[in-house]
Amino acid sequence: PAGRGSSGKMAAPVRRGSRGPEPGAAPYGNFPNYSRFHPPEGRVSLLPQGLLRSLFPAATRPLLGLDVGCNSGELSVALYQHLVGLQEGDSSPEPPGARKELNLLCCDIDPELIRRAQQSSPFPASISFASLDIMDSGAREPFLSSYLERFGRSSFDIGFCMSVTMWIHLNHGDRGLLEFLALLASLCTFLLVEPQPWKCYRAAARRLRRLGRDDFEHFRSLRINGDMAESVTRILTQECAMELVCSFGSTSWDRSLLLFKSTSANPE
Repeated sequence: PAGRGSSGKMAAPVRRGSRGPEPGAAPYGNFPNYSRFHPPEGRVSLLPQGLLRSLFPAATRPLLGLDVGCNSGELSVALYQHLVGLQEGDSSPEPPGARKELNLLCCDIDPELIRRAQQSSPFPASISFASLDIMDSGAREPFLSSYLERFGRSSFDIGFCMSVTMWIHLNHGDRGLLEFLALLASLCTFLLVEPQPWKCYRAAARRLRRLGRDDFEHFRSLRINGDMAESVTRILTQECAMELVCSFGSTSWDRSLLLFKSTSANPE
């Protein structure tokens, strides 16, 4: 689908004479080569085979997924392949029956990264990429409603929030993080979250300072800090009507994969 509400936030520029983009120049986490230093298999390998079938044993219609902060799509594609039982590298034009199993909507604030994702996606019929600032309610609400209405739905079966919470937190403060998690909880029956630990916040702030830039507006005033996996779990379970279903362990770069389920009545 066409992107809306990108807010004009672009990919990190490449400095002349450098070997690659300066990561400090990506204040929203929109790193152009993110998958090179946090490869998708580092997350996907922690998820059990047959996860979708175990979560939705009685599904009779295609499941809907939402991936927020998808970057250029490598992890989105790897998650899709894993969830529908495809081997890595199996991109035969569109696997028979896969679309009947899962349709995945992936969004990112950076329109250039979304263009790259659209151009390289091996599953265009099953995975949609869109440029969207998820914190812009004026753009978000009509866009997500339009997508869900195509399937006669009002929510997603499963959501993915992979190393995104820190960027929301740094750019929108404690209130923004609370609003973001409440939004995902309201949109998704299940939610897989990979929160960045607090040391990543400090590292992101250091990168900005090294570039001679102002600190993140909210960094020094954040009261939600310390053990961020614990904080995200507390917020989702105590304030957002979700329960922690499983922790799938930690990646090699020390990030927990946490699966939550909505406890509100009448999930679709």
